[in-house]
Amino acid sequence: MLQEKVLTGVVLDERFRITLVEVCRIFEVSAERVIELVEEGVIEPAGGPEPPQWWFDAPAFERLGTALRLERDLGINPAGAALVLDLLEELGRLRR
Repeated sequence: MLQEKVLTGVVLDERFRITLVEVCRIFEVSAERVIELVEEGVIEPAGGPEPPQWWFDAPAFERLGTALRLERDLGINPAGAALVLDLLEELGRLRR
């Protein structure tokens, strides 16, 4: 039996902004989980000081997705994910 797999994507550009609720829906995680990653310094939201006022731009959205994959696939904790992401960004800067 042939199984079909549906792939979805999000187009990211400089105008991309997404709310906390939308982030939770897309990544299928709780708001508490995203808040924990913000508190660990994995991602930085823009907007107001409270979670309902937060929004995320394209780089934060990408970092969040990568952090969640690192945790899921490699068992890396949030602090470790933040470190890995910072090192990957530094490596990218050095290569450029």
